[in-house]
Amino acid sequence: MTKDSVDIRPEADSEIKPEIKPDAELSGGQRFWKAQKDNILTIVIAMILAVMIRGFVAESRYIPSPSMVPTLYPGDRIVVEKLSYRVRSPQAGDVVVFRPPDLLQSAGYAADQAFIKRVIAVAGQTVQVHQGRVYVDQVPLREPYIAEPPTYEMPLVQVPAGMLFVMGDNRNNSNDSHVWGFLPQENVIGRANIRFWPPGQAGFLESAAVAIAQPKLAA
Repeated sequence: MTKDSVDIRPEADSEIKPEIKPDAELSGGQRFWKAQKDNILTIVIAMILAVMIRGFVAESRYIPSPSMVPTLYPGDRIVVEKLSYRVRSPQAGDVVVFRPPDLLQSAGYAADQAFIKRVIAVAGQTVQVHQGRVYVDQVPLREPYIAEPPTYEMPLVQVPAGMLFVMGDNRNNSNDSHVWGFLPQENVIGRANIRFWPPGQAGFLESAAVAIAQPKLAA
């Protein structure tokens, strides 16, 4: 290097950097929000996930009435899963939770009030109640889940397309299809498949296999 040359080197730490205040210099409010930022973010994410799960996957419900005794009792809590009916239609024997049809809404029930009943017949099938038995396609059902045989009579009806025929397991204390008619399938919220409260009664609910009609006996 000649004596006339000039050695120009950048100074260490010559870059201008933002001033970072130590926690001791932050106000009380600033320290609080800094400490709670991660917690708030976690809560927001959890709330979003809860809404998504409730809307698309499953939700919990409690039983307010005795219409499903002895399968479900007032105060029981259940899980209503919503995925099954995205890939298949409700089947006979399924315990479904649904929004009230128009006839019930016109009678004063709120549109967001949920009912729970068992699917007895689907579109195209016939249903009849006669002498304490429920007949589907003129074949009596085997129903070990009911509280007692129905004491009423109902003439034979055929379930229209897009509809379901539902009944409570407590046949003589249930506001169901034998009273107000067919349930639009689009009103179904989901399938009740698990009871989680009370703990001593926790478990899966009866499946569709229970409601298979018995074959007619030969004359």
